[in-house]
Amino acid sequence: MTGTTLHRIVARLMLLLAGLCAVASAHAADLTVVVTDSSGHPVGDAVVTAEISGRAAPAPGQFVISQHDMMFMPFVTVVPVGSTVVFTNLDPFRHHVYSFSPAKRFELKLFAQGEQRSVRFDQTGLVAVGCNIHDQMQAFIQVVDTPFAHKTDASGRVTLRGLPAGAFRLHVWHPYLRAPANELVVAVAAGTATLPVSVRLRRPAPIQHGY
Repeated sequence: MTGTTLHRIVARLMLLLAGLCAVASAHAADLTVVVTDSSGHPVGDAVVTAEISGRAAPAPGQFVISQHDMMFMPFVTVVPVGSTVVFTNLDPFRHHVYSFSPAKRFELKLFAQGEQRSVRFDQTGLVAVGCNIHDQMQAFIQVVDTPFAHKTDASGRVTLRGLPAGAFRLHVWHPYLRAPANELVVAVAAGTATLPVSVRLRRPAPIQHGY
């Protein structure tokens, strides 16, 4: 094989790859989901997941959940499977963080202000997190294996980018949502760009401050 022939083959392969990328891009679309409650108020911290198979899981990362003013911050976190979460105590007293969830059982015994503990989440699913000293403290971690899972912001909006063409089902989860497993499943028609979703929420338990 001469150098000229090899050059032509490489050039043709590059053109073919560019064409395939263009086709894939043409069929990809973004979907903006707007989640509101029954009164029309925006719902933040709702995890929105597109039920689409055949997509590689995003790369694991490192995330931080702080304990501050006797609260977990953020309240809801979405992490790719294999990620590590660093629990950082910013309060002037100790916390004892734990979870009994099947997706990840762990216990981080008493650690003081400025101290950190890390947990790796190697299985998909919902992980409910609490503090063994302050019962009102709660947080939730959704461990996912899809790039099409994100949570809504304070305005109740989230955009899932690069979705393949076609109809699919959308899962909307929130810890206070009135539905089995706190989840609502919505059918999404092909070509939908913006999807309003109305949910009914339970009233959260009042926070009682104390030591």
